[in-house]
Order: sequence, then structure tokens, then C-alpha cells
Amino acid sequence: MSKKLHFGRYDYAGFSAFTMYSVCSLSIPLMIVAIGRSLNFPMDEGGMGAGGILHMTRSAAMVITLLLCSFIAGIFGKRITTGLSVIFIGVGILCCSLAPAYWMLLPALLLAGLGEGICEGIATPFIQDLHPDSPERYVNIAHSFWSVGIVLAVLLAGGLLTLGVSWRIILGVAGVLTLLSSLFFLWKENPAEPYPETSEKVNVKKVLSDTAKICKASSFWRCCVAIFFGAGAEFGLTFWAAAYIELNFKTSAWVASLGTGMIALGMFIGRMTFGYFAKPHLLRYILLYAALGTIPVTLLLAWLRPGVLPPAMLFTVLFVLLFLAGIGIAPYWPSTQVYGVNAMPELNSTLLYIYFSAMGVPGCGFFAWLMGAVGDQWGISGAIMVVPCCLVIFVATVLAEGWIFAKPPKQPISAQAVKLQ
Repeated sequence: MSKKLHFGRYDYAGFSAFTMYSVCSLSIPLMIVAIGRSLNFPMDEGGMGAGGILHMTRSAAMVITLLLCSFIAGIFGKRITTGLSVIFIGVGILCCSLAPAYWMLLPALLLAGLGEGICEGIATPFIQDLHPDSPERYVNIAHSFWSVGIVLAVLLAGGLLTLGVSWRIILGVAGVLTLLSSLFFLWKENPAEPYPETSEKVNVKKVLSDTAKICKASSFWRCCVAIFFGAGAEFGLTFWAAAYIELNFKTSAWVASLGTGMIALGMFIGRMTFGYFAKPHLLRYILLYAALGTIPVTLLLAWLRPGVLPPAMLFTVLFVLLFLAGIGIAPYWPSTQVYGVNAMPELNSTLLYIYFSAMGVPGCGFFAWLMGAVGDQWGISGAIMVVPCCLVIFVATVLAEGWIFAKPPKQPISAQAVKLQ
């Protein structure tokens, strides 16, 4: 029987960070069609590649700060570092709302990406430090608030766009709300319940030594491949879902956003469920079966278009498929990270989380761009075909790591072994 979950101030701070990070990350793709028309790179006239470059730019900045975030956190502590990262995200999105041309979006997204990279690298161990006895449960639950952010973005972006509100105002509101969420981290601490910061400063020699050990582990590279393609499938589908619905089915921004919301709902339910029941020895099964189940779902999404089903059934089937896809892609990012850390307990878990994220983020950026480039050549349905292709490689990698090259069974990791070093 699973132990009762306990949440405190900094759990809710982490939830707010994941939520607003998601809102800001998804606001751009949800409004990409409107932004493209306004800034002269329309999606239906060869602008999908340019839209994908926006997230590639963001991803490049994220990788830089991901690789540096352990040093930054060593200087300022995880609490202050995460709070400052949220400020960077909010300011970057505010700058996007003021961009007069496409090229001005790029430096604004670079700024947001710098904050997102730190948040991506530190937010997961930030939660893990709070719950060293059962990190896999709390990590999955915290990541589920990414999906809460998607729902909020759907309400803000899709609903307000349909009502005629400018995308600039919507992005501005998202930026301000993100800045406010930083107060959960930066407000004065309660001395009786401080955040459990580690007192040790980052030792460069130790980081380099631990990194060398990590690079020698074959399991690390297999997990990196898995998270690269898993993250690409997850974010590629989420990034292009609204454009897929709006362009393929000729719908309003509101209906397109609702479709993205169905993915978010599926991801939220999936991550909450996987987070509650996930045990270290079950993670490989969760990852494998989730991916195998999602491949036919995404193939059906690529096939679905007006005329193949009666109009009364079309959108019902579409939304059900998007919901199932959301459940299927839910565990790829958090569970692959936790699986990798559990598979290599002798290695530095903080660095593992950072390096796994540093592989997942480029996967998001690369496949967001690739789907856009494919869409410019073969249409949005062709772009969706990239997702099941990613999942085939993900399945092969999970089979290799979890079964073919699996290490002999070990006792479950103790709290001390899982605790961040």
C-alpha cells in the first residue's frame, strides 16, 4: 500500500514553476498561426519551418543553462536559482509580446530559454530534495503540472484569440503571471520550515570526475537516446497539435486549443497515475507499453482528415485520439529520467538529471523544427508522421536498456542512495 502523500510550501512552489514554465512554453505554439500571420511567416504558405526555428532557438539557450545550472545552484542554492529562472522566463515572454518582427522573437525567446534551461535542470532535483524517500512519486506528480499549464494556456490562448484578443496581450498576461509565481520561491522563508538546501558548494574537479564516470556508463547513453526521441515525440506532438487541427480541419483557434487541451488532460491523468503507482522495478514496463500503445494512436492522427469519417464522428474521434496520445506520451520525460537514475545508483544523480534534460531539450527543439520542415514539404499530416517514427526508436532503446542489456536485479535504492549528492 502506497504511503500518503505530503505537500508543503516548496512543493507548491515547484508546481507553480512547472505550470508557468508550461504556459510560457506552449503559448507560442498555441498561437503560432496567429503570430505567423501577424509577423509575415504564415504557416500555410511555407512558414512552418520558421515556426520550428523559434523553438530550436529556445532550446539552444536552454541547453547552455542546463549544463551550467548545477554551478549556479551551488552558488545561490536551488530555491533562489529556481526563483530567478522563473523571472527570466517571464521577462522573455513579455519581450515576445512586444516583438515588432519575426527576428525580434529570437532574442526574446533566447532570454526565456535561459530561464527555462535552469528551471528544467533544477526543478526536478528541487522536488527530489524535498522527498528523498520516494522521489519517483513526487517527481511524476510535479511533472503533471506541466499539463495543468497546458490547460491554462489553452484557456488563455485559444479562448481569448477566438474572442478577438491580440496574441500580444495574451503573451503579456502570461509573462506577468510567470513573474508573480517567482514569489513562491523568493518570498521570505519560514525559519521553522526552510528548504533543505545542501551545504556543499560545487566542486569543479568532482563534477568533471563524476561526468567522466557517467560518460563511461553504457546505460547513460541508452537513456540519453531514449529521452531524446521520447521528448521529441512528446513535445513535437504538443507543439504542432494546434496548428495540425487548425490547418487540417479548418477550425477556429479555440477548437484547435481544445485539441491541445485534450493532450494535456491525457498527460495530466497519465502522470498522476504513473506517479502514484510507479515503482522502480515497473518503470521499464510503463515506458515500453506506453510507447507501444501510442504508435497506432499517432498513426491514426496522421491518417485522420475531413472526409474519411462522417462529420458527426470526426471531432469526437479526433479528441479521443488526442486524449489517448496524451496518456501515452505522459511518462517519457519524467519516468525515463527516474529510470536512468535508478539504473545507475553509483553515479551522481543530480548530474544525471541535468544531462538527461540536456538531451531531452535538444530533442524537443530538433523535432519541433523537423516536423515544421516536413510540414512545409508534405503537409501537416506528414509532419505528424514524425511522432510514431520517434516512438519506434524509443521502443527499441527501452528494449535494449531494460531487457537486452539489463543489469542483474538489485535491491530497491535506499533513500540515501537516491538523495542528491
